Amino acid sequence: MKMKNSFEILNITRNNVVNAIKDLSLSELNTIPTGFKNNVIWNVGHIVATQQLLCYKLSGLEMALDGDFIAKYMKGTVPESDVSQQELDYIVEQIRELPAKLESDFTKGIFKEYNSYTTSFNITLDNIEKAIQFNNVHEGLHFGYIMAMKKSLK
Repeated sequence: MKMKNSFEILNITRNNVVNAIKDLSLSELNTIPTGFKNNVIWNVGHIVATQQLLCYKLSGLEMALDGDFIAKYMKGTVPESDVSQQELDYIVEQIRELPAKLESDFTKGIFKEYNSYTTSFNITLDNIEKAIQFNNVHEGLHFGYIMAMKKSLK
């Protein structure tokens, strides 16, 4: 039951992110607002990449995203160029589809091992359940950034 709730939260957060960005133009998505080091679309890509790193890579499993995408959106990166409409469409597709894959893979029991990792929140993740729960906290944080950026763009 506990994990079902975690997947519900993940799906609701992802829907909130998609709804928050749908009325922004490509130009607005790519604009880095004053006082920020990233833009809205970087935050969305970062959410997608981080979930794959926290849940799959740290479990020693293959990620659904290629290495170039992960490298572009992982922690510590900043936008180096504008995102195209094609890349935007890909990011939105991934943000919508990957939660169902994670839940399915979790239900199938493919997460057998986990390489312990201490987050920048100083929370140590040592199993997939903690990783999924922490990922929700992380996505909530970036949803907050997206909402703050959106406000400063309008």
